[in-house]
Amino acid sequence: MSGRTPIFSIMTGESFYTLFETVAGFVAIGWNAKGINSLRLPAGSKAEAERALLRRLPSAQRVVPPPAVQAVIDDAVRYFAGERVDFAQVPVDLGRQEPFFERVYAAVRQLGWGETATYGAIAKLLEAGPEFARDVGQAMAGNPVPLIVPCHRVTAANGRIGGFSAPGGAHSKALMLGIEGVEVRDGVVTRDMPQLGLGF
Repeated sequence: MSGRTPIFSIMTGESFYTLFETVAGFVAIGWNAKGINSLRLPAGSKAEAERALLRRLPSAQRVVPPPAVQAVIDDAVRYFAGERVDFAQVPVDLGRQEPFFERVYAAVRQLGWGETATYGAIAKLLEAGPEFARDVGQAMAGNPVPLIVPCHRVTAANGRIGGFSAPGGAHSKALMLGIEGVEVRDGVVTRDMPQLGLGF
C-alpha cells in the first residue's frame, strides 16, 4: 500500500481505495476529489471485496485513507457492529447518472435508520407515475455507494425486500435491515413500514 494520503480536495481525476474489516466481513471503499465514489458491502475475503471495487474503479490506487475517509470507515465498522450511524452528510460522487436516478438517490438519502419505503413510494415522492417504480429499482441496483445511499431501505411492493446486488444478495439486505431493527421474515418486512423520513 502506498504511503500517500490524498484528501477530498485533491485537484485530479484520480480514484483511491482501501479495504477494511467489519464484523460482517471485508469492505472496500473508494474515493476521489469529490467524495466517496464506491463502496462494496461486506464480502467473505479481502480479495473478493477488492475485486468488486476494482470492477467499478479499475485504475484506482490503494492507499492509506485520509482522515475524512477514515471517519466514514470508522462509522461503517460501528454500523455493522449494531450502532446507530447516520451517513446522510458523507460527500459522495455518484458519477454520471440519468437525471431521474440522481433524484432517486437524493430521495433515498433522506431515509433514516430503520425507515423503509417502497420503490413505488419513492417514485410517488418524485411526482412520477407508478410505472417509474421499475426505474427506482434500477437506480437501486446500480447504486455505487450502498449504505451511504441506503438502498437496503427501499423495498418492493407489499413489504417484500426485493433484490439486492451487493454480496450476499437479499440475505445481506435483510441483515442490514435487521441491524436497524426492521424484522424480515421469509423475505418480507413483518412490521408496518414507516415512511417517516419522506413524510408519507
